Amino acid sequence: MTSGKVFRVLVAERNPLVVAGLVDMISRDARFKLVASLQSGKDFLEAAVKQDPAFDVAVLGWRLSDVDSGEVLAEMQRQAIHARVVIFSNDHDVGILKRCVRLGAQGYCYQFEDPAILFDALTAVANGRISIPFVDVSKINDTPLSRLTTRERELLSVLADGWTNMQIAARTGISENTVKYHLKNLYDKLDVRNRAMAVALYASEKGRSSTPERRASD
Repeated sequence: MTSGKVFRVLVAERNPLVVAGLVDMISRDARFKLVASLQSGKDFLEAAVKQDPAFDVAVLGWRLSDVDSGEVLAEMQRQAIHARVVIFSNDHDVGILKRCVRLGAQGYCYQFEDPAILFDALTAVANGRISIPFVDVSKINDTPLSRLTTRERELLSVLADGWTNMQIAARTGISENTVKYHLKNLYDKLDVRNRAMAVALYASEKGRSSTPERRASD
């Protein structure tokens, strides 16, 4: 139950049809007041820093006009921006859900669910609780990088530092062919095709902080 307070909602979503639907639904629910609708992650971050307009809870679509909400959440962590966020995703990918939870999203729901689910999530998050679909919390941090061996993580780290195959071979005392063999195994395990994709995945994972265990609320 709420205390009777009207919660101020900020919406960040690139799809005008989704925005129109959210604006209409929020206007019909006395528990909430829409304070602004934005399209880009950049604009949302500026609003969150300045608290202008001030808001109690934000609805973030997964795909914004410039970035995805995972990048927004990661930037919020880097800047220590404290804002209550519900991700409103149109992609039923549990990997996205896990990523958002690891990055600190307090709420998560899907655009194809009953609107009441979104409003329940907004109410819970505005009141300082967590509201996410059921997910096995023991597997929240189960990412491609988490399945690498220590040696493989070291190899990925030096790739990210810009080491060439020749440098890796020289500094580890193995042949370049052996380096190529290890890299192929690494790429297969990460499900990427090349060095650039592996380094990009590594950089993305490094930007995420470790996540405390969270439990879904009803």
